[in-house]
Amino acid sequence: MNNSVRNTARLLAAGLRALLVLTLATGVIYPLVVTGIAQGLFSHQANGSEIKADGRVVGSSLIGQSYNLPLKKGQETPEPDLKWFQGRPQNGLGTNDVNTRYKLILSGATNRSGDNKELIDWVTAAKAAVVKDNSTAGYEVSPSDVPADAVTSSGSGLDPDISPQYAKIQIHRVAERNGLSADQVEKLVEDHTDGRTLGFIGEPRVNVLELNIALEELVARS
Repeated sequence: MNNSVRNTARLLAAGLRALLVLTLATGVIYPLVVTGIAQGLFSHQANGSEIKADGRVVGSSLIGQSYNLPLKKGQETPEPDLKWFQGRPQNGLGTNDVNTRYKLILSGATNRSGDNKELIDWVTAAKAAVVKDNSTAGYEVSPSDVPADAVTSSGSGLDPDISPQYAKIQIHRVAERNGLSADQVEKLVEDHTDGRTLGFIGEPRVNVLELNIALEELVARS
């Protein structure tokens, strides 16, 4: 009986020691080491990839934003503010007023198949809107010029980037709305176009928030 009690006590003590050691190692030491490495080597990414403008955080380089006009009376869907570069069609995003207010609501995909009539109608309407919004007196957008990312959302609905092709068809409209030359805005796009990661991963891309912050600065200087 005594041996049985002593064995049980030894087992419980060993289990308790293992629990304490593992708790210390995995619950305290490991998180502190990983956090220290992240803050020391990748502080920008570890803190949410924040983007600042005028000394304030206005968003993250990893999450898209909407650039819309305030809702008018009776409107359910806001109209895009066409002085800004527009991102991909996005689901569940809050509004952004000159990069000073940002509110994320939700994330999600449409979950529609490629032959779904509702999705086809959305894409058709989006393409017509892109052509109409970006055609100016001296520049006309052809439906064949509209890339896929201009009329479809990403799987998360929060893609912060657009293709260089989509950015380029917005150049003349943005220039006209902001009193700039097309060459000025085109250079802005070129300066904010990132290539493939490590030269071969992904596609060239333009971060819309960073581009619009640079646009605001250019307009202020002009």
